[in-house]
Amino acid sequence: MAENRIVSVVGLGKLGVPMVACLAEKGFTVIGVDVNPVAIDQVNAGKAPVQEPGLDEMLYRNREHIRATADYADAIAQSDVTFIIVPTPSEADGGFSLKYIHAVLDPIGKSIRHKNTFHLVVITSTVMPGATGSEIKAALETASGKTCGEGFGLCYSPEFIALGNVIHDMLNPDFILIGESDPKSGAMLEEIYLQMSNGNPPVSHMNLVNAELAKISVNTFVTTKISYANMLSEICERIPGADVDVVTNAIGQDSRIGKKYLKGATGYGGPCFPRDNVAFGVIAHSVGANPAIAVATDEINRNQATRLANHLLPKLTSTSKVGILGLSYKPDTNVIEQSQGLALAKELLSQGFSVVLYDPLALENVQQILGDQPEYADSAKDCVQRVDAVVITTSSKEFQTLVPEDFVSNNSSAKLKLLLDCWRVLDRSQFSQVCEYLALGVGSTTV
Repeated sequence: MAENRIVSVVGLGKLGVPMVACLAEKGFTVIGVDVNPVAIDQVNAGKAPVQEPGLDEMLYRNREHIRATADYADAIAQSDVTFIIVPTPSEADGGFSLKYIHAVLDPIGKSIRHKNTFHLVVITSTVMPGATGSEIKAALETASGKTCGEGFGLCYSPEFIALGNVIHDMLNPDFILIGESDPKSGAMLEEIYLQMSNGNPPVSHMNLVNAELAKISVNTFVTTKISYANMLSEICERIPGADVDVVTNAIGQDSRIGKKYLKGATGYGGPCFPRDNVAFGVIAHSVGANPAIAVATDEINRNQATRLANHLLPKLTSTSKVGILGLSYKPDTNVIEQSQGLALAKELLSQGFSVVLYDPLALENVQQILGDQPEYADSAKDCVQRVDAVVITTSSKEFQTLVPEDFVSNNSSAKLKLLLDCWRVLDRSQFSQVCEYLALGVGSTTV
């Protein structure tokens, strides 16, 4: 049974550590493997080396079932299944690099060589279609001296998760995607995932290349939906009386469309969506197919920070100080890759404006990039009270606690503050009484 299996997870990063914790939570004994001694020591102490809501508590609660090591031979010898969750950074052409995967395949394969039992290797990192069944499989066969499907199994099974919500998404997947080298390997992995999951999610078994395509296709479809909503939002802004939320709430009720990710607001960011969309275009080009939708989706997204700046600039003076609330790419994470708030901050700083920044989790990461160019606030309220204009670029819960009084200046002769509410998190009827309230996606006559 799956509950008797010992699982190893190679890569103790943003997804690897939550997977370790979730597997242990569901009864598995888990061995984490990484080359980073700090991450190893923290996991062994029951502490999370990465920031993710609920992760520290889950690791500590299950610490007796978890250990971390840098010793591949030990981890492979003691486990039945190995998940590989290491970075696959984008290459110059937009495809995904396998350099970190290759770095772990050799020691994993050599460790499998010394086993007398069947060992399953699962690639969870995002890779280009064809990679698992060709060079990854070949590298494992070379290092192990065994044949895939006989001496060891190979699956491609990516996670569909969002940072800030990783634990929930891992335990409650919409579906489970399994690309398999052979039916035995796929059945073995399904057993593990179903024990790990709450409920009984559907499982899709397929060959390796179809699973690789499915992973990138999901993310590309979602980014297309986001860019469509943002295009619609920009149209609504230019039509008096139009409101993107009214329109998307209506069309989202159509089962062919759905409401998820149909919120006209800021562009998408993070470590997955932008690069997966670009990679989808690379795939299309490589086989001579038309990548027009992927290209348009990316083009619309790249224009979003400029769109925000264009709303602000006509209303600013050379002495205006601008506050930006939201520097992570989404709420509940400290990840700032492709962050729209950070992109806007860079744009305003480049034009000579004074900028004050605040984010509940990401300020330290932003400081490493921007240094002392901007000012930094201690809270959302502190940021608001120090500036002439405020832009809310994420829907963080803290920003939703702002009240109209926070925008009232002590100087009775001061000009009303400007508020650009990208996610419409504040009640426009209340805030328009105390500031110049602008909402993305709302035509000029709607208040």
